[in-house]
Amino acid sequence: MGRALAGSNRGGVAAGSGVEGEYSKEFRAVNGPGPDPYNPRVASLARRARAVQRRLMARYGPAVWRSPLPPLDEVVSTILSQNTNDLNRDRAFAQLQNRFATWEEVRDAPLRSVIAAIRSAGLAPQKAPRIQGFLRAVTAEHGALDLDFLRHRPAEEVRTWLRSFPGVGPKTAAIVMLFSLDMPAFPVDTHIHRVTRRIGLVPPRVTAEQAHEMLARLFRPEEYKDAHLNLIRLGREICQARRPACERCPLTTLCDYYRTVVRPSRSPSRQKRRPG
Repeated sequence: MGRALAGSNRGGVAAGSGVEGEYSKEFRAVNGPGPDPYNPRVASLARRARAVQRRLMARYGPAVWRSPLPPLDEVVSTILSQNTNDLNRDRAFAQLQNRFATWEEVRDAPLRSVIAAIRSAGLAPQKAPRIQGFLRAVTAEHGALDLDFLRHRPAEEVRTWLRSFPGVGPKTAAIVMLFSLDMPAFPVDTHIHRVTRRIGLVPPRVTAEQAHEMLARLFRPEEYKDAHLNLIRLGREICQARRPACERCPLTTLCDYYRTVVRPSRSPSRQKRRPG
């Protein structure tokens, strides 16, 4: 596995980004070997993550993932999932498989044919070249369209190798690792990013890419699948972007957003008096 991710940053924080300076102690502790028990802030975050996990399990139970896909299939499926919903992703993936018998056929097909097959996923003119580019790059480097060899490599090596391909970002790599290869990784989508920033598990200025490593340090590896899927469910059903339904949320007593924004706005001193 000769590819190396240029400019790789183990902690996920870009040098000079300004984020490390603002949250330097928190980042150093969270992105070190594990949550630092001597840093009260980070130890508190780890305890809060445990509490979040317990409450989500009490509300939703163990999360159910669709049938695991082979790692190559999962890469393609995750590329299709970008900026769309699960239904459109699955429809496009099925159409791709119905039109082409093998991944080699997808790789070698005219671009317009792949675009037509995945149109239901949206952004097909962007996603089709990414898929074909990935398939061609894997063929050129590995000689075959089969990623099962990754199962026998160290997790960090697998992450770096997957990330080295254009179109494969941290979320795609983490999903493939967690759900196809059963390796420790914590994928962060827009829902998880929004929810965990509101709760306060990650600082407000932390990007989704940076949050992957931070959340992986706060949750236990055996919790990753349930925490990932249940946080997404919470984000879709309750902690929505525009109008979060905090009155239905099981996490209000753990949530910075509820404590600093929602609860003060509902206090009697903030309510307008009705005219007598």
